[in-house]
Amino acid sequence: MAERPIISARPAASPLPFQPTRAAALERLATADPEDYARRRNFLNGPVTRLSPYLTHGFISTEEAIATLLARGTPLGSKLVFELAWREYWQHVWGHLGIGILRDIRRPVSRCEYAHVLPRDVLEARTGLPVIDQAVRALYETGYVHNHARMWLASYLVHLRKVHWRAAADWMYGHLLDGDLASNHLSWQWVAGTFSAKPYLFNRDNVERYAPGGAPPGCVVDRGYDELERIARSAERLGPERGAPERGVTPPRLLQRPPEAIAPVVPDVSGRDVILVHPWSLAERAGGAIAIGVLHLPFHESMPWSVQRWSFVLRRLRDVTDGIWAGELQALLPRLATARSVRAVETLNPGYRDALRHPRVALASAPRHFGEPEELCQSFAQFWKTVAPSVPAAAEPA
Repeated sequence: MAERPIISARPAASPLPFQPTRAAALERLATADPEDYARRRNFLNGPVTRLSPYLTHGFISTEEAIATLLARGTPLGSKLVFELAWREYWQHVWGHLGIGILRDIRRPVSRCEYAHVLPRDVLEARTGLPVIDQAVRALYETGYVHNHARMWLASYLVHLRKVHWRAAADWMYGHLLDGDLASNHLSWQWVAGTFSAKPYLFNRDNVERYAPGGAPPGCVVDRGYDELERIARSAERLGPERGAPERGVTPPRLLQRPPEAIAPVVPDVSGRDVILVHPWSLAERAGGAIAIGVLHLPFHESMPWSVQRWSFVLRRLRDVTDGIWAGELQALLPRLATARSVRAVETLNPGYRDALRHPRVALASAPRHFGEPEELCQSFAQFWKTVAPSVPAAAEPA
């Protein structure tokens, strides 16, 4: 691929449901109510923090968020802290397995031929099952889906529609503002049963408790769990609903490169300290150094983003850098030979990770609250027992 260095200070004009500022992240953290969260987090209208886009892209870190909560008197064993600990657990697994998280870690629960293309009725939010169609519309409109709805959507696609988790995880990743390969893809594997002891299943009673009206009588999930598990382990495919609409929404495109043209300019770094800022390290900029935003396009060719996600990242990237490079990251590094120093925050994202592990670049570890177990923990319970042995572990991913 030809190198395409990019520099721009032009702000994106389109409004976003999540403002790409650290102030917005800190406000969400400051207003989080851990007790209310623990009581009502599973309800689709419950008090979730919606911090995840800011955590994924490094506006704030899990270490900062947990430390802030603990300083406010939140117990280490609170449900909200567990949610943040799950994010660190997924990173722990990613660190050990690398791109192995993108393949089945365990054998699928069914030996059927899973589809590698999502059904059109799902993509167009016209399955006829309200809770699924509402989740797809929310994904497209806001770049965010409530965690409980994500689990229902994943279970529906994998176990009832027999779509391979990887195809569905890639699709969701591109549209989510908080799309993180570890949290997203390993959560899909957890639901699929390829990284858990059993498949995650849900039925109408579960939906109606937390999202009334989301699963009408007689729908595809109006069954007992034994029957749903039999279906999950079989080759049987169910859905869409009878009478499902013939027309739905138009799925937004996923783009392999930034959606806007940006002038190719590279600043003079001679004798200067340089910070390379990638999309997962969008913290406040440090003074005194030249900050260069980096977009390693080969990664985005295999993991494209929606316009909404590109806009979220680019607006923040412009705010915290002096310019943006887009292309082969390896092609940028020789241009920094005259810099006094070059540093960056480590990332596990393929392509970015290998390019930044360059003798010229001093890498800092991404900040985490909990320690890093030397051996791979096969479950969150094992991870938690290692990093916080005195506190009982949560039983489900957050």
